[in-house]
Amino acid sequence: MTSPSRSQHREVLRLAVPAFLALVAEPLFLLADAAIVGRLGVAPLAGLGVASAVLLTAANVFVFLAYGTTAVVARQLGAGSRSGAIGAGIDGTWLAVGLGAVTSAVVAAAAEPVCRVFGASDAALDAAVTYLRISALGIPAMLVVLATTGVLRGLQDTRTPLVAAVGGFGANVVLNVWFVHGLGWGIAGSAWGTVIAQTGMGGALAAVLVRYARADHVALRAHPGRVVAAARGGVPLLVRTLALRAVLLVTTWVAAGLGDVPLAAYQVTATIWTFLTFMLDALAIAAQALTGKALGAGRLESTRAATSLMLRWGLVVGVVLGALLLLVRPWVGPQFTPDAAVQAAIAGGLVVVALGQPLSGFVFVVDGVLIGAGDGTWLARAMVVVLLAYLPVVLAVHVAGDRLLGEGGDGGVGGQVGAVVWLWAAFTVFMAVRGVLMWRRVRTDRWMVVGATR
Repeated sequence: MTSPSRSQHREVLRLAVPAFLALVAEPLFLLADAAIVGRLGVAPLAGLGVASAVLLTAANVFVFLAYGTTAVVARQLGAGSRSGAIGAGIDGTWLAVGLGAVTSAVVAAAAEPVCRVFGASDAALDAAVTYLRISALGIPAMLVVLATTGVLRGLQDTRTPLVAAVGGFGANVVLNVWFVHGLGWGIAGSAWGTVIAQTGMGGALAAVLVRYARADHVALRAHPGRVVAAARGGVPLLVRTLALRAVLLVTTWVAAGLGDVPLAAYQVTATIWTFLTFMLDALAIAAQALTGKALGAGRLESTRAATSLMLRWGLVVGVVLGALLLLVRPWVGPQFTPDAAVQAAIAGGLVVVALGQPLSGFVFVVDGVLIGAGDGTWLARAMVVVLLAYLPVVLAVHVAGDRLLGEGGDGGVGGQVGAVVWLWAAFTVFMAVRGVLMWRRVRTDRWMVVGATR
């Protein structure tokens, strides 16, 4: 097997660093949005939380528009067909427009009953419905951003999506301040600012794709057959994403059943875990682009070398992140809450999160490699298997949590810390099972299908 060269290390950094910065841009600006709306009062802020959860779920279900498009475009590029790569990207973008239009209509029509499920107060519900109905107009642009970002990643360009992310989210903050407080539009102003910023991001990235298409003389019209094929190819990744979302939702449900202190501690630790995944996801994005390009070019040895390199990166970054988290762990809890019990539970949960980072690094990188290889069908089946294996484990934690906390939930701080630790231990089991299946898969050659298409 060919050893990774310095140029390959530089290639990983060239792709991963801008991808990481683009990934962290969104949550940072979402925090700014929350601060802007929070000045309106508790009810609008609560409404923003409900509406944002619905909106992000509706959009993130279609993350295959980015992942699947990256793999297809990278394969075409590796095979020497730049025009084929751009054509595949155009098909994916038209698919995003169609899915976005349908999803936008559904979300707007179902805004009130969906928001009501969260059980918020009447004032918060009104704010959530107002925000969601307006923000639904931006869903097509959100999906276009996913698709065009996938195209650019497949073309080995992660800098342009970074520029679009910083510009778009920065404009969102400025527009929200102006609309919400300058013009006095309230939470509706925040929604309109979001729609305008998302539309601008989608338009800018689509304009880049159009420029590429014209330079390579690629038609911009939709090809219904190829668009349908792109949709069909995205189904396995959709199944994978839904199964992963189910894991996260059932974990949150178990945390909620453990009481307010464990739930609050889980929310904080889960937020930190999510932030850490951004860096690992950046490596996965680099793995998608490099793997697809190498397989498209028919370079099996290069694919193996790149996979080996990416795995080392994932493990090393995971170890570094885990060590840093262990070092700062005592100071994390007080930044989120003054409650001593919640602080103790956060500290306990973060020990497990930190120890699991090397495993997360391995899992995320292999996931990126297999997505880049177009191995979506196997990923979907594996994630469903992992979900089914995880359910009895996490439900056992629910039972163990009841024993720790007692029937009245008065098991003391030690019981509350133990409940959070057991919950994260169960989640680590989920990651471990997922890792074992991925290790078994990546050791074979069945996922390495060469050529412009899989």
